[in-house]
Amino acid sequence: MTQGFFFSFVLVAAFFGLLAGALIDRLGARESIRYGIGCVGLSLMLMGKMTELWHYYVLCFVQVVGYVLAGPIPNQVLVSNWFRAKRGRAMGYAYLGLGLGGVVSADLTLWLIRRFGWRGAFQIIGLLVLIVLFPVAQWVTRSWPRELGLQPDGDPSPGAADPVPGSEGAGVRRAVRSLNFWLIILGSTLTIGAIGTVIQHFVLFQLDLGYTKDLAARAMRALLISSLAGRVIVGYFADRYVKKNLMALFYLALGVSIPLLFWAQRGAVLWGFAVVFGFAMGADYMLIPLVTAECFGLKALGKLLALIIMAYSPGQWGGPWLAGKIFDATRSYNLAWVIMAVAGVLGSATIYAISPRRGGPAASE
Repeated sequence: MTQGFFFSFVLVAAFFGLLAGALIDRLGARESIRYGIGCVGLSLMLMGKMTELWHYYVLCFVQVVGYVLAGPIPNQVLVSNWFRAKRGRAMGYAYLGLGLGGVVSADLTLWLIRRFGWRGAFQIIGLLVLIVLFPVAQWVTRSWPRELGLQPDGDPSPGAADPVPGSEGAGVRRAVRSLNFWLIILGSTLTIGAIGTVIQHFVLFQLDLGYTKDLAARAMRALLISSLAGRVIVGYFADRYVKKNLMALFYLALGVSIPLLFWAQRGAVLWGFAVVFGFAMGADYMLIPLVTAECFGLKALGKLLALIIMAYSPGQWGGPWLAGKIFDATRSYNLAWVIMAVAGVLGSATIYAISPRRGGPAASE
C-alpha cells in the first residue's frame, strides 16, 4: 500500500514538481490548485472501480500529481503572497485545514466504509473533493491581492500595488547554489521521513502492543489534535523570532520524543508521546515555507518549494516503507524508532546551521 505512493513520488518529483512551481510562479496558485483538485477527485473516484493492482499504482500516480498541483506548494505560495507582517500566523491558520482533515477523515472514512463499502467510500470522498473544493478554487481563490485591488498584509507602502510576480528575492539558480537551500532539503527530508513513519505505523504499532483498535484510534486522534495547537501557537512565535531557530527547536523536540515509544506499553507514556510529537509535527510543515521565504524571498518561491517538497517526499514515503521492511524482518519496530529518532535530531542540527543572510537576498517583507 505504501510503495504505491512512494514510487509515485519518486517518478513525479523529477518533472511535475518543477512544472507545478513554474505554473504557480507564472500563472498563480489558483490555476495550479484547479488542475490539482481535478486529479485528486477523479483518481479517488476511479479507485472505487479498480480491479487490478496496476490500476492502484496508476491512480496513485495521478493522485500524487494532484497533490503536487493543489497541495502544500500552491497554498504556501498563496499565503506568502497575501501576507507579510503576520505571515507566520496566517500559515498556521491555513495549516489548520490539514490537521482538521486528519482528525475528521478517519471517522468519516470509517463510517462511509461501513455504510457503503470501501469502493463507495472512495467514490464519495472523490466526489466531495470535486464539488466542495473546485468552486472555492474557481470563485473564491485569488493568487495575488492586486486581483482584488488590495495590498499584502504588512506592506510598508500602502499606496503601491503589490509586487509583480518574480520581482522579489533570489532566483532559482542562485538559490540552488547556496548552502541554505541544501540544508533546508536535508533537514526536512530527515525529519519529515520520521514524521511520515510514525504517522503511518502508529496505529499498527499500538495494535502490536495489544491496545484495542478504539484506543489506538483515540491516541492517533489526540496526536492530530495536538498538531492543531502546534500550527496556531507556533505561527505567533514565527512572527516574532528567528524562524530557522524555531524550526530547529521543534525538529529537536520531535526527534527526542520518538524514544518514548520504547515505553509505550504504559498508557501515560503513549498519551504523552502523542501530545509532544503531535505538537512538534504541527509546527513542522508550516515552518518550511516561512524559512524558505526568509532565505530567498518570493521571486521563485513556487519553484523552490516544489523542489524542496519533491526532494523530501521520497523520505516521507520511504521512511514508512523502511519501517515496514524492518518490522517484517524483526517483528519489532525498535530499530525503526531508533533510526527515526536519530533522523529527527540530525534534521534539527541541519536546520540550525542555516544562515538567512547567506545564499541570496531575502525579500524585505
